[in-house]
Amino acid sequence: MSLSCVVNGNFSWPLGLDVLHSKKMVPRKIFYTKGVGVHKEKLASFELALRVAGLAHCNLVLVSSIYPPGCKIIPKEEGLKLLKPGEVVFAVYDRESNNEPNRLIAASVGVAIPADSSMHGYLSEHHSFGETDEKAGEYAEDLAASMLATTVGIEFDPESDWDEREQLFKMSGKIVRTTNITQSAVGNKDGLWTTVFAAAVFINDDNLSFDAEKSVTVNSKAPLQEDILRQTLQDQFKNAQAADKLALRNREPDKSAVEQTRPVPSTKKSLS
Repeated sequence: MSLSCVVNGNFSWPLGLDVLHSKKMVPRKIFYTKGVGVHKEKLASFELALRVAGLAHCNLVLVSSIYPPGCKIIPKEEGLKLLKPGEVVFAVYDRESNNEPNRLIAASVGVAIPADSSMHGYLSEHHSFGETDEKAGEYAEDLAASMLATTVGIEFDPESDWDEREQLFKMSGKIVRTTNITQSAVGNKDGLWTTVFAAAVFINDDNLSFDAEKSVTVNSKAPLQEDILRQTLQDQFKNAQAADKLALRNREPDKSAVEQTRPVPSTKKSLS
């Protein structure tokens, strides 16, 4: 059963069908980011962590753990430029907060990407107390890789160490990459709230279109600016020519005045 869109009191196209056929719902790019914030208020510490991560100006929507087929990983700086203030942004993220002095906390997102780009991968969230960056990151990465391994048909012992399974997964040739983005922090010594945050952020087609439109707009200004400059130079050249002609005309003697000063030949006959 699909929902319908209502316009001015009249039913329009089936909304569910329109969404299913929209390519914009499958992200084409992804970037990773993280942050930590400290404040006397728990919510404010989360806000500060988002600011460090560069996502405070967006409305985040937590989605489940599928890495889209063929999705390209881009640098954080490039991804943040594609996000607009107030935009609803889909992401796989996790966070942890704590106000106990010197207590270690961590938040992590693990990633596992298949060798076949037409297949989906997995993203996994993890948060914990008392784990370092390395330990929390490996745990999240292990979760994602194990989920992908069961999907592509890799047999492994779930009780074996992560290092052993990691080698097995990569040697199978079915998993091309596993990684993680992790943020850990020690609780503030004065008992302020400390929040850690880690995320894999999706970029949709509409973001890419917006960025392309900006690029086209900027590039389209160049020919216009060149035309204005060319016209300005032409006008300056014409003005300079006119000024030269005027100056030359002022230097030339008046022909009527020259003719008036010439001696008039005498018409009288001489007497002999």
